[in-house]
Amino acid sequence: MEATTKDMRLHSRELLAAVDRGEEIEITYRGRLRAKLVPYRSAAAPQARAAHNPLFGLWRDQQGSVDDYIRRIRQPRKFK
Repeated sequence: MEATTKDMRLHSRELLAAVDRGEEIEITYRGRLRAKLVPYRSAAAPQARAAHNPLFGLWRDQQGSVDDYIRRIRQPRKFK
């Protein structure tokens, strides 16, 4: 679906209803594409992607905490 910035200002309720139905809306300004309005993905989607990430669970077998490790590597170096 395509809509102008004026349509967005005057008919925002209808455009949001279209997004709720799963449609993607391209917003144009003076005939040129300026933005794309897409449906928001639920919070479950990032968790599903994390399971497929090869780095997920990297610290599972570590004894120390991630915060301590980050604090230690961010300390300034001591030169002799």
